[in-house]
Amino acid sequence: MKKASILMIIGPLFLLGLYFFPLWNIMLGAPQYPEPLGMDIYIDGIKGTNEFDIQNIDGLNHYIGMRKLPKPEEMWEFSTFPIVIGVMVALGVLIGVFGFFNILTHKWFIGWFLFMSILGVLGMYDFNAWMIDYGTNLDPNAIMKLANPDGTPMSYKPPLFGHAKMLNFDVTSLPATGAWMMFIGMTLTLVAFYLGWKKEPKNKESEIKNYATT
Repeated sequence: MKKASILMIIGPLFLLGLYFFPLWNIMLGAPQYPEPLGMDIYIDGIKGTNEFDIQNIDGLNHYIGMRKLPKPEEMWEFSTFPIVIGVMVALGVLIGVFGFFNILTHKWFIGWFLFMSILGVLGMYDFNAWMIDYGTNLDPNAIMKLANPDGTPMSYKPPLFGHAKMLNFDVTSLPATGAWMMFIGMTLTLVAFYLGWKKEPKNKESEIKNYATT
């Protein structure tokens, strides 16, 4: 159980990478941009992959009626997510420490994993909802008003995951370093649960044998 508990302590600590590395990355490539434009999405804000990327993206969005990319103070998520991650890291480490001293069982490990998974799904849902609003709620007075073949207004929602073609831009949306660190950390907590679960039957079997010999 001690090995499992150590993994349970280490796993949540990987989530601290979200404070330093981007969670997601969206790149926009086009013939007129030899070097693609990109934005890195952190848990506390959005930054350009290169120095002037945000400025250039906002300039392009202005022509088709999209709003400027939000500043940290303009979205509640950017102030809430860092707190949520901090609480989950502290909770995970505490569960691991209690497991090390046999105060809690390995079932708490999977409980933390499932709770963090639910929060992750809710975060992705919120992120996708924001992109839908960002790409479809356009300024009716925009300089360029483009429509689909059926006459409906064109949507500029970036893909949540993968590649999409928008006008002459190739848009790619993929997890970034922070997301992979979170994935590694959560995987370690799942391994911790497995090790604790694997050891439990052996402990019960030894107790039965000891009882039988007395």
